[in-house]
Amino acid sequence: MSIRRRPSVSTSNVVDSTVRVGTVALANPVMPASGTAGHGTELHKYVDLASLGAVVVKSLAAEPWAGNPPLRVHQTPAGMINSVGLQGPGVARWRADELPALLATGARVVASIWGRGVDEYRRAAELLADAPDGVVAVEINLSCPNLSGHGIFAQSAVDSAAVIAATEVVGRPRWAKLTPMVTDLPAIAAAVVDAGADALTLTNTVPAMSIDPETRRPRLGGGAGGLSGPAIHAVAVRAVHDCRAALPDVPIVGVGGIARGVDAVEMMMAGAQAVQVGTANFADPRACARVRDEMVEWCRTHGVTSMSQLTGAAHGHE
Repeated sequence: MSIRRRPSVSTSNVVDSTVRVGTVALANPVMPASGTAGHGTELHKYVDLASLGAVVVKSLAAEPWAGNPPLRVHQTPAGMINSVGLQGPGVARWRADELPALLATGARVVASIWGRGVDEYRRAAELLADAPDGVVAVEINLSCPNLSGHGIFAQSAVDSAAVIAATEVVGRPRWAKLTPMVTDLPAIAAAVVDAGADALTLTNTVPAMSIDPETRRPRLGGGAGGLSGPAIHAVAVRAVHDCRAALPDVPIVGVGGIARGVDAVEMMMAGAQAVQVGTANFADPRACARVRDEMVEWCRTHGVTSMSQLTGAAHGHE
């Protein structure tokens, strides 16, 4: 009996890994997610930061912020819950103390900002307005607590749009980071784009909690936290897919549970132009480089000559 074999695909082809997120050109689509690579060069001894698409730093407020009490991280069967609480030195100190060394590595930098109210976002954006050109974009973290009475900005189209409008002063591309915990994510995505966002980052963590049965108390010092890792990958893929379908011309950065090259390929097929690796960095500080290399190998073995061809493939077009 003869056995039919799958035709072999040449692995000698060169894969073009360059992608674009709107006006931002990247050497490849892989970046560390905000909050998983510190504020500066923490990962540089493990990964050549210049070899990544960009480095997204931990979210910064206009002023220093202490964050939540310990414990801050709890491992789950398929990821982790964190309650770090956005600890950071503030934009001015970050620019003075950490940004120069980060830029010296040759990395393209995406700053991330947050605030408890629209004015705090505006102030953080103002402090970045004259940042060096190596800061290629600013991610607006809309998925954090605020003082407007709506829980988090990203759960309100009106509040989210107000923040995006207020941060125009930053003078460089803005990526709006949204939450999947809404009933109509594409509607909120459309609102931030209409307000001036150049791209979407989808998505942030999912609200979660873990309780210690022995103490009968939450394990994390902040009580609740955000679930990340493989447990939310399918949620993030759905978010990217739905926003791509609703807003086909809007650039998307996909994030959530990406630990392997094939995870990133899937996210791009759902509609992302680029991806961010998050929780995997805690288990393996070389994860971003590994995911990038695995993506190249996947493309070679599947006859894909350019990574940009992956974007939106699940929608029946490239």
